[in-house]
Amino acid sequence: MTTSLTDRFEIADLFTRFAGLLDEGNWEGAATVFAEDVAVHSPRGGELRGLDKVVAFMRGSEVEGQHTQHTTTDLLVELDGDQATATANSLVYYYRAGQAPHFTGGLRMRSTVVRTAAGWRMSEVRITPAWTREN
Repeated sequence: MTTSLTDRFEIADLFTRFAGLLDEGNWEGAATVFAEDVAVHSPRGGELRGLDKVVAFMRGSEVEGQHTQHTTTDLLVELDGDQATATANSLVYYYRAGQAPHFTGGLRMRSTVVRTAAGWRMSEVRITPAWTREN
């Protein structure tokens, strides 16, 4: 398999790990997704810089009894050596155990990912909501 294909698969896995991190709340695994100096831009968190601040924000955003399911689609990766730009759509379902979603949103993600000694990591993430719906 060529390096380009391997890199693309690893970056796709990175986005899957990101969704799993958010859905499972396994914040200790954040270093498998983000670079130490990550910058995250989102309407809810504003601009967050550094892994510790991003993790603290995610921990503080938890709502007791509420779960999420992130579905990432339409991943497009543009490789440039040890860096890449990746964009994707995401559907996010907010629900309580055993119940249908009470809130749903669609968003667009744009990320810069970098190759590190530990593998590909997100160094910058921009999250832009496209729509929301209360169910």
